[in-house]
Amino acid sequence: MWETVDFAGYAAFLSDDNNFSAIISQSKPGSPKSRISELKFQKGRLSQRKVMVIALNHNIKIAPSLLAADFANLQRDVAAVEAAGADYLHLDVMDGVFVPNISFGAPVIAALRPHSKLFFDVHLMITDPIRYIDDFVRAGADSITIHYESCENQIDALRAIREAGCKAAVSIKPATPAFVLEPLLPYVDMVLVMTVEPGFGGQKFMPETMQNAEAIVRMIRDGGYDIEIEVDGGITADNAALPASHGATVFVAGSAVFKAADPAAAISAIRRAAENVLSE
Repeated sequence: MWETVDFAGYAAFLSDDNNFSAIISQSKPGSPKSRISELKFQKGRLSQRKVMVIALNHNIKIAPSLLAADFANLQRDVAAVEAAGADYLHLDVMDGVFVPNISFGAPVIAALRPHSKLFFDVHLMITDPIRYIDDFVRAGADSITIHYESCENQIDALRAIREAGCKAAVSIKPATPAFVLEPLLPYVDMVLVMTVEPGFGGQKFMPETMQNAEAIVRMIRDGGYDIEIEVDGGITADNAALPASHGATVFVAGSAVFKAADPAAAISAIRRAAENVLSE
C-alpha cells in the first residue's frame, strides 16, 4: 500500500516496505519546480528514503504505433484509434540502414496529418537524422525523436528540432548505457527508452531495460529537469505497470492496440494499468 505525504507542494507516494520506491507528482498549480535531489521523511516506519521515480505534472499518454496498422487503410485505422482515446500517434521511421527494416517516410506522415488531431510522435530510426528534420517538421510532426546511436552530432540535431518548433526527444537502444544521455538532457523534452531492439514490431517487452529508465530518472531528478519518459516495445496492459513504476508517462503500443478487437478497451486497459501504480 501507498501513503501520501505532502512535501513543498509535491505529493510523494511512499511505500512502507524495505524495498522503497516513490513517485512524485505536482500536487497543485503553482507549486515550486525546484530541483529535487533527495527527499527525506520521518513518518511511522518511513525514515530517510530516497525518491527513485519521478513523474512531474505529466498525465499518462497512450501512443499507438502506426507500424501495427493496416497499411492499406491507414487513414481509417488512425481515425479508429483517435476515436478510441489515443493521445499520440507514434510514427516509426526506418531507413534500412540504422535498423534492418524500411517503414515509411515524411510523405506518409504528411498525407495523414490533415486527417488527425492526434499529437504526431515521430521516432526517427535513421542515420544522420539532422538531414531530414525540416522534412518531418513540414510533414506535421509535433515531436521528433532521434537515436543517440544514429549520429555524432546529437546536440545539433536536437537544437534543430526545437528551433523548428517541435518537441525534441532522444532514444537509446537496450544495450546502450543510460549515462551517455546526461549531456543531452538540457536539449530534450522527452527520453524514449526502447524496451525491445528497435526495427521490428511485435517483440516481447524486455524488463531488464528498466535499469536504463531508473538511471535516466536519477539524472532527471538530479538535474532538476522537466522531461517525460516514453517506453516503446512490447507494451501491453499486462506489463505497463512496471515502466510506470519507473517513471514512464508515455506508452507506445502497436499490436496491443491496432490488433485489438476493441481498441478503446485496449487503450483504457493500458492507461488504467499505468495509473493504478499511483493508487495501489
